[in-house]
Amino acid sequence: KGKCPEDGWDESTIELFLHELAIMDSNNFLGNCGVGEREGRVASGLVARRHYRLIHGIGRSGDISAVQPKAAGSSLLNKLTNSVVLDVIKLAGVRTVTSCFVVPMATGMSLTLCFLTLRHKRPKAKYIIWPRIDQKSCFKSMITAGFEPVVIENVLEGDELRTDLEAVEAKIKALGAENILCVHSTTSCFAPRVPDRLEELSVICANYDIPHIVNNAYGVQSSKCMHLIQQGARVGRIDAFVQSLDKNFMVPVGGAIIAGFNESFIQEISKMYPGRASASPSLDVLITLLSLGTSGYKKLLKERKEMFSYLSSELKKLADNHNERLLDTPHNPISLAMSLKTLDETNDAAVTQLGSMLFTRQVSGARVVPCGSVQTVNNYTFKGFMSHTNDYPCAYLNAASAIGIKKQDVDVFLKRLDKCLKTFRKEAKQENCKNEISDANAATEQLED
Repeated sequence: KGKCPEDGWDESTIELFLHELAIMDSNNFLGNCGVGEREGRVASGLVARRHYRLIHGIGRSGDISAVQPKAAGSSLLNKLTNSVVLDVIKLAGVRTVTSCFVVPMATGMSLTLCFLTLRHKRPKAKYIIWPRIDQKSCFKSMITAGFEPVVIENVLEGDELRTDLEAVEAKIKALGAENILCVHSTTSCFAPRVPDRLEELSVICANYDIPHIVNNAYGVQSSKCMHLIQQGARVGRIDAFVQSLDKNFMVPVGGAIIAGFNESFIQEISKMYPGRASASPSLDVLITLLSLGTSGYKKLLKERKEMFSYLSSELKKLADNHNERLLDTPHNPISLAMSLKTLDETNDAAVTQLGSMLFTRQVSGARVVPCGSVQTVNNYTFKGFMSHTNDYPCAYLNAASAIGIKKQDVDVFLKRLDKCLKTFRKEAKQENCKNEISDANAATEQLED
């Protein structure tokens, strides 16, 4: 039926299935005589076994979704993977999605492929409207495609950084809709930035007849992010949304899913990919989804949401204990931020040092964001880089509840963070004591004089 099974398969069943697909490829035929330049020959048996002898990859030179006559098994693998992934995207909340395909590139290059496809539809356009998010790959995806990003600064509402819709519309009017390739929005992001106002942006795109590409990097795991995409497509215009395989399905880095609501446009994107492609990302995600089944994936989504609530409540307690606060970012369903104001005021280098301390204590993924850092990316200078705005009011630390996180991860992280912050407080007290003693000695010397 081309759908993800409700109950996951065991490993031996999956391996049997993959072996059956592999023997449909010509390189595995008994007595095969290959005289072409690409015959699926592999020098290492270890490499052949690693890929289950599915060597030909996917697609043909003119279309990544096309069937290869001498690789029927690999072609079937590709078709099945795209069908199963489409089923899971619907299950995750985007019910009206009509088409998708797995592409063997990470999110940034997959976005570039979308922009290059739009170039043929809008040959005069050279600008991409981009509500600012301080993440290099999505910015570079526009530069690599040959377009000029028009950065729209976010607006601060309470602790949250939100889409400046008025600035977006004003910029469209100033540049002219025909000169704009698309609006490039974002769902999943680091707090205190929150998902873009997708519904309102989609309406603006529909009103001005401008394409809309959504960077949904790790948004499949969030029902809120997927709901925003569903609503945006319902009330306005979303041409394609792109998500990472590794962040949403716990497979190795190297693949993404390009999905949309217009099947012909998604096919255009697949045809834009030059040449054949590696089957590894498709193979990895198909094996994963067959082993999980829909029930297993739903369970992971439920656990992630529960861990987000737990991380939020426990991080708030820790913040209160250290005279800091958990920033109020209710519109961000994955990432949290805790202020580091006290630390920042004590010592300019302390915030960056905290990040180093956590990393050396094997805490990965936590981002420590100081105030006022400046970084240049492709000749564009971002002030306050990593904080998604020029002047965020305080330094802060990020932590995320992503799919696969366990209670033990949260508990160990909080314990190590608490220990690091206590170290800084102890050092600050010692420094204050030294200063007080120094001041007292100076006052005594003055009295003696």
